[in-house]
Amino acid sequence: MTGRQVSTLLLFGATGDLSHRMLLPSLYALHADGLLPERLSIVGTARSELDEAEFRQSALDALAEHVPGDFFDAETAASFAERLFYVALDATDPAGFARLAGRIDPDEGLAIFLSTAPSLFKATIDGLAGAGLTGERVRLALEKPLGSDLASSREINDSVAASFPEQRIFRIDHYLGKETVQNLLALRFANSLFEPLWNSAHIDHVQISVAETVGVEGRGDYYDGAGALRDMVQNHMLQLLALVAMEPPANFDATSVRDEKVKVLRSLRPIVADDVGDHAVTGQYRDGAIGGAAVAGYVEELGRDSSTETFVALKAHVDNWRWAGVPFYLRTGKRMTERKTEIFIQFKCIPHSIFARRGARTKANKLVIAIQPEENIRLLVMAKTPGLDRDGIRLREVPLDIGLANAFADQRRRIAYERLLLDLIDGDPTLFVRRDEVEAQWQWIDGVRAAWTEAGLTPNPYGAGSWGPSAAVALTERNGVHWHD
Repeated sequence: MTGRQVSTLLLFGATGDLSHRMLLPSLYALHADGLLPERLSIVGTARSELDEAEFRQSALDALAEHVPGDFFDAETAASFAERLFYVALDATDPAGFARLAGRIDPDEGLAIFLSTAPSLFKATIDGLAGAGLTGERVRLALEKPLGSDLASSREINDSVAASFPEQRIFRIDHYLGKETVQNLLALRFANSLFEPLWNSAHIDHVQISVAETVGVEGRGDYYDGAGALRDMVQNHMLQLLALVAMEPPANFDATSVRDEKVKVLRSLRPIVADDVGDHAVTGQYRDGAIGGAAVAGYVEELGRDSSTETFVALKAHVDNWRWAGVPFYLRTGKRMTERKTEIFIQFKCIPHSIFARRGARTKANKLVIAIQPEENIRLLVMAKTPGLDRDGIRLREVPLDIGLANAFADQRRRIAYERLLLDLIDGDPTLFVRRDEVEAQWQWIDGVRAAWTEAGLTPNPYGAGSWGPSAAVALTERNGVHWHD
């Protein structure tokens, strides 16, 4: 259910990288398409001492750099800039919040996008509450990281809950704003072809891969304290797993969808120390080459020794009736061969081939849902090779592709944040993460890390530009499974 639209969007961290690359371009796109409320004001705040003219110019510069050239229009950008206002604010200074409150009427509806360090969450929310900016018509969006374990996540959520009830908290996982991720739900629940087969009777295993070619890119201090498990698996990958494995919700609304996701997350089998060798592999990249260019190893980029993992592969199980016995293989890493995010569904082989005596070999069907860099859905099926068959029947695996860029060529490809910001303004929490989801994710991740520690698991080295350590190959091949590279 969609709530009432707001009249003001307040952006914390408005001069930062996320704002320049994603938020302002997304808001510009919504403005250009006439999707923002006519009277919506966008108030930016950060520690930078800027006046409104300077902030508007910095926003225009960001739009010129990051909005695709065929979509950027100087006149439209100028009209968008008229929505922008700015108040300099130090989150630790209560006087700044009083100035902020003088520019905003929360009774007309206020959405706050909080993109700051988690250490500033409590001070920021206390400042907002002290200035009267947490009332009934105010909703709050939070960017990750929301803690580093279950305990710190609960501490953050408790501090937020002191001023905002759960129904007015919008926790962001930007993967949920991607069209292909949302299409996963349409694929499953709007087609009678797949749902009857979406279970352990017909699916052999599932792979979810998030591979990056980049290194830490200036995020060294944060990343070294987090590692691949907490930076990528805890949020994005477990959300993808939940969408793949969830039961059909009664309706497409926030409560129904999130209820089913949290059931999956609570059904994840704990990984314990005795099982670590068969269920987990970690790695850390060394020097190598990406795209023909030499790159340094992680410790060289970081500038100090570190045992933080930049790669992790896991074999997970969802212990419920639908998925009993079906492994979910998760793999993510930095400095890998190519950038890709995909979900790979391996169906089971047919029980009997009527073509075997005629020399034909069959392969199990596969479904590949590519999320980035290109959005695509591919179903691999068996087809007969043309011919007279005097020497036997030949079957070949052929792809049925749904290239979203081609299928929806009349629709502009949107940034994930466009959908999420519009839903925040409209008050629709369906694609945001609920507290019990976050805590279920952290509970499982904390268990994995505890098992690593108890078993003395340390990262295996792998060369930059590879698919990770060789132990990750062994993780799947001992079960007769190959990574879909």
